[in-house]
Amino acid sequence: MAKDIVILGIETSCDETAAGVVKNGKEVLSNVIYSQINVHKKYGGVVPEIASRKHIEAISFVVEEALNEAKLSLNEVDAVAATYGPGLVGPLLVGLSYGKALAYAKGKPFIGVNHIDGHIAANYIGGNLTPPFVCLVASGGHSHIVYVKDYGEYEVMGKTLDDAAGEAFDKVARALGLGYPGGPAIEKAAKLGNMEAIEFPKSLMEEGNFDFSFSGVKTAVLNYLNRQRQKGEEVNIYDVAASFQRNIVEVLVKKLVEAARFKNVSKVSIAGGVASNGFLRQKLEEEAKKFGLSVYYPEKIYCTDNGAMIAAAAYYDFVKGKFSGMDLNAIPYLKIGEK
Repeated sequence: MAKDIVILGIETSCDETAAGVVKNGKEVLSNVIYSQINVHKKYGGVVPEIASRKHIEAISFVVEEALNEAKLSLNEVDAVAATYGPGLVGPLLVGLSYGKALAYAKGKPFIGVNHIDGHIAANYIGGNLTPPFVCLVASGGHSHIVYVKDYGEYEVMGKTLDDAAGEAFDKVARALGLGYPGGPAIEKAAKLGNMEAIEFPKSLMEEGNFDFSFSGVKTAVLNYLNRQRQKGEEVNIYDVAASFQRNIVEVLVKKLVEAARFKNVSKVSIAGGVASNGFLRQKLEEEAKKFGLSVYYPEKIYCTDNGAMIAAAAYYDFVKGKFSGMDLNAIPYLKIGEK
């Protein structure tokens, strides 16, 4: 019987200090997340310098807590993994440096993980999804449609040309006075509104185009709000939120389903912070059913940035013997598929 592989994963690419311990790429032994949302809320978004300092303050106890929850010592871990990009360079360096130091001190292999790879690998946690499939990665910084050929082997079919989906949610939520983070705030407000009230434009909708552009719909919302206020007319923020959310979700779902049919695969998945949106999940299941596609998505806790997804992704590098050197640097604009 093959030996179990246990990996400690560290994630600090933005404003979550996270560490998780995962066995064999699927079984989560611990997943500890220290969120800085309340710190950045008053600024309406993440301030990189503040995020870096908070990561430095939190990283030691977060990693310690993850090991304690897993009831393991660092000596019992087979490898240490950390995100090295994409993300904010200061925060990335905190987790990457800490992970490398732990691995070096204990003589363990070190594995640098692509953050987007981590989001995709979150779909493997506790489930039975296996490649090939097409995955939508949608978060505050990323909107990608990725053909997952095999574990760690990707073909990017489409990506955002400007604002990511989560970024558009954040900006529109701010304009509506709904606060930060925007995704959950828009979803909550949308439940009280009429999604058919306002028709906002959709970009790049021609068949076979899997790229995204969300700056147009964001600008259309801002222009609508300005026009209403100039005319002295009351704005129903719930209708705006619902109509905007419908627009984004319809674009994401249409392109994901079309990409799966183009690749002739029977499975689709979603990952990233936007994947926790209940309306997106509902609409994707409805549309996928029409074409006989199976839909997979991680538990909501594994959609946002977390250490377990980094450990899960690292497992597939570990079994292939792909390790990183101690000279690995943070790469803020790292692309999916790059190692």
